[in-house]
Amino acid sequence: MQKMNLFLVLCGLLLHVFLHASAGESKGHISVVLMGATGDLAKKYLWQSLFRLYIDESSRGYSFFFYGAALSKPETGRVLMFQVLKELTCPPDVAPERCNLLKSQFLRLSQYLQLKTDEDYKALNKEIESTLIQEDLTEAGRLFYLSVPPFAYADIASKINSTCRPNSGAWIRVVLEKPFGHDYNSALELAKQLQNFFQEEEIYRVDHYLGKQAISHILPFRHDNRQFLEPIWNQHYVERVEIVMKETVDAKGRISFYEKYGVIRDVIQNHLTETLMYIAMEQPKNLNSSQEIVQNKLQLFGSLHKLHKKSAVIGQYQQYQAQVQEELEKTADYTSKIPTFAGVLVYIDNVRWDGIPFILTSGKALDERAGYVRVLFKNKALCVQNESARKTVQSQCDPKQIIFYIGYGDLKMPAILISKNLFKPIMPMSSWKEVRDHLETTLFGQSLSQFYIYTPVMETETYESLVSNIFHGKQDYFITTEHLLASWKFWTPLLNSLMNEDLRIYPGGPENKNLLDFVLSGKEIMFAIEQPVNILSDMSQNETPDDYKVMQSLYRNSSLVSAWAEQLISELASYLQEAAEHAVKQSGVFHLALSGGSSPVVLFQRLVWHHHSFPWKQTHLWMVDERCVPLTDPESNFRNVHDNLVQYLKIPYFNIHPMPVHMQQRLCAEEDKGTEAYASDITALVNDTRFDFVLLGVGTDGHTASLFPNSNAGLKGKEMVVFTESPIKPHQRMSLSLSVINRAKQIGVLVTGRGKHDIVTQISRVGQRPKTWPITGVQPKNGKMVWFIDYEALLM
Repeated sequence: MQKMNLFLVLCGLLLHVFLHASAGESKGHISVVLMGATGDLAKKYLWQSLFRLYIDESSRGYSFFFYGAALSKPETGRVLMFQVLKELTCPPDVAPERCNLLKSQFLRLSQYLQLKTDEDYKALNKEIESTLIQEDLTEAGRLFYLSVPPFAYADIASKINSTCRPNSGAWIRVVLEKPFGHDYNSALELAKQLQNFFQEEEIYRVDHYLGKQAISHILPFRHDNRQFLEPIWNQHYVERVEIVMKETVDAKGRISFYEKYGVIRDVIQNHLTETLMYIAMEQPKNLNSSQEIVQNKLQLFGSLHKLHKKSAVIGQYQQYQAQVQEELEKTADYTSKIPTFAGVLVYIDNVRWDGIPFILTSGKALDERAGYVRVLFKNKALCVQNESARKTVQSQCDPKQIIFYIGYGDLKMPAILISKNLFKPIMPMSSWKEVRDHLETTLFGQSLSQFYIYTPVMETETYESLVSNIFHGKQDYFITTEHLLASWKFWTPLLNSLMNEDLRIYPGGPENKNLLDFVLSGKEIMFAIEQPVNILSDMSQNETPDDYKVMQSLYRNSSLVSAWAEQLISELASYLQEAAEHAVKQSGVFHLALSGGSSPVVLFQRLVWHHHSFPWKQTHLWMVDERCVPLTDPESNFRNVHDNLVQYLKIPYFNIHPMPVHMQQRLCAEEDKGTEAYASDITALVNDTRFDFVLLGVGTDGHTASLFPNSNAGLKGKEMVVFTESPIKPHQRMSLSLSVINRAKQIGVLVTGRGKHDIVTQISRVGQRPKTWPITGVQPKNGKMVWFIDYEALLM
């Protein structure tokens, strides 16, 4: 018994020493209560972060006691908690001997409590106050970390407020993990509940993304480099901003959560939106002023352009439905409309950012795990030196960008990259170091040697940074109530508008290929590939997209390429680029004639976003046909080509040849001789009047270009360009004739959609009857013809 009493005395003395241990005078005592102490987040991050807090702050004069709390009974919870604590590790700069001592101290200062009833909370408060009295400690504050489901927040907050508040002079901080509601109304209701118990400065809503080193350094980077950035951080110099978080994992095991929230609520409304704030908000004059930073964020929220359903594209990976049925025990006919992928286009209505697209993208089951913010600047340089000669030297023609790389992906580490043709940045070398090796790697197709690259001197775990910020009361790293409600007010209308929208089904991983690529058109966003959403979902469970290979055969005695629409467009784009490169190699120029209509639009978008090496500078663009409307009219074929292709290209102005349908303030007047003028241009510029490539389509009546059945013009004779009449408005057209079309070196005919199946079947069975079906008159004399027909038009 005497030995036992002596042991207890020694333990008490040791505890007293630990509680008062400091490098100097005590700064006060902190009680930390981790609720959900045996949960996954606590095991993976929170206990380790609290240990790091203890290591850092105990040496500065603070004393601590840590209470792990959960609903489990003490005999169960204590075992689970201390299994985690025994695995804690020290930072690399802590010597092993000191680490063992610190770890031993931390374990002695930690205990497990069951917190369930009002009496349990009263007992906790009594325990804290007894420790303060017995050890003669001055209380500095109490930190309650609620790593529990949000539905429990209000009840726990009530109990803490009524039983566990510290005495006057000490602070209390209550930490909450997302989700903070699922829309504006639910967030408002939760906020009101919490405000019944705590002041705004006592609430810390965690968005762990803000603790990531590349993100947390955005504002300091902007501040330190303001002499370089302020002139160019605006609409006049920035082309676009991409904020991306890609994941390779799917939602399996989290389906119950995901069915309530989806990718926009889970990631975009919080992580990516907060990142947007740091990039686009006005730079605070004082980086240490949490109040100023929060106010600047709120000001930016007020400038965000309202979202609508065409502000987003959404998708769902193919196996999600099966996982929902399995995990939630849904019937086979249950259909989930929850998106697992989203790309959202955001505009800001203020002087600095007016007209600049901010593109927020995230998804599950994608091709890589990566997160980054990419600020791309406009490039107005006109370079004489050819691209191959510039590969070894830095040039003003190279892309200009600043990238805050969050981690994973190609770089696998946090980094900040600045194009060398922008400026050499000012960086705090105590915490960031310049990287000069591994420069043979590429990022976004550009060699790393073309960037100034900085990585953290020491990588820190995200939650360690956040716990430290909570301890020091840095509220700008957390989500205030006003901030939260402003965010949900912005996102809720979009979420409501997307509730019943079709989802693009994608297979997942590398098999997604270009299926999720999207393009911008004005203030709208759309998938680049015009692929019906339900094609992949109609496959049997044992089939994959690879079971549907590109089919090559013959159609009307000419080559046929057939595939699903997105693959078909990819094949045609590649085929077109090969033709262009061959023509440029042979003659230094490529003459391409394009048809109007809706079918080529996706091809144009594909060429813009995926064929960066296309020889546009050596390409002449001609029109196959044109409606007799002003070239700025939405009905104009040239307007269609311009809006979806030309405006994105660095193509010489004199290489663009719209049809002259509008002359002398008149439309298609024969006396103005527009057809003769266009034919004259072709004769003068196109060698032997043979276009290198003519792209055609087919109407449901068999017309091609603007050559219609029973037409009196363009089907016969030697005229190169003719006026024709269409059965639908606008009736008057200008068109290349069969005579010049059939002189082309290569002709591609693009046919897509179920609506074209009947005409595809019909003309497959007839000979050359251009009067009845003008497309049958397309028979190149000394050239090659290839049909590009998707499966829906060919088989369905």
